[in-house]
Amino acid sequence: MSLDLQVTEIYKSIQGESLWNGWPCTFIRLTGCPLRCKWCDTVYGFKGGSTYSIEDIIEHTKSLNVKCVELTGGEPLAQKNSIHLMKALLDNQFQVLLETSGSISLEHVPKEVHIIMDLKCPDSKMMEHNLYTNFEHLKKSDEIKCVIASFKDFEWACEQIQEFQLNQRFKVSMSPAWGLIEPKTLVEWILEKNCNIRLNLQIHKYIWSPKTKGV
Repeated sequence: MSLDLQVTEIYKSIQGESLWNGWPCTFIRLTGCPLRCKWCDTVYGFKGGSTYSIEDIIEHTKSLNVKCVELTGGEPLAQKNSIHLMKALLDNQFQVLLETSGSISLEHVPKEVHIIMDLKCPDSKMMEHNLYTNFEHLKKSDEIKCVIASFKDFEWACEQIQEFQLNQRFKVSMSPAWGLIEPKTLVEWILEKNCNIRLNLQIHKYIWSPKTKGV
């Protein structure tokens, strides 16, 4: 039986953020997301898309000839068959990354998958959806990303990092919410607080227009 997924787009570009920043990567953007973050830059991925079988996705991905593949959205885990897709990609010798909101359990994500998980800050208006039990499903090599839209977000994120000792357990970064705070401002806060946190910039938005799709 064919396992289908709703897909917004599949394209080849470079990794714009995370520890894989700058490396060639194929992106599989799955359609749909249960959250509505105030600063979301992929609202076009909430609805629509096209139905693909996992076999079709694998063949399309192979044709792009890039070994690093990221599942993104929307929220990839909102579609249960995304787990089957990750397993199929791994079986085909791809390096698999998962970008997730942190609002859905990571329990069944294959351990070979590199996870980039958001921790939603207050200004996202989605903070109540943070699933803190997901910390128990992350590996030391996985990433937690906090998107910062204000000083209140920054202070809250620092409190969470300290309370759960996140930067001792995982790779933690902070990203300035595009158009809401300047990277320089976030850097000043990080240096002033003297916290051991990595700055994470969305470099694809500097290379292309921030509104450009498929990059």
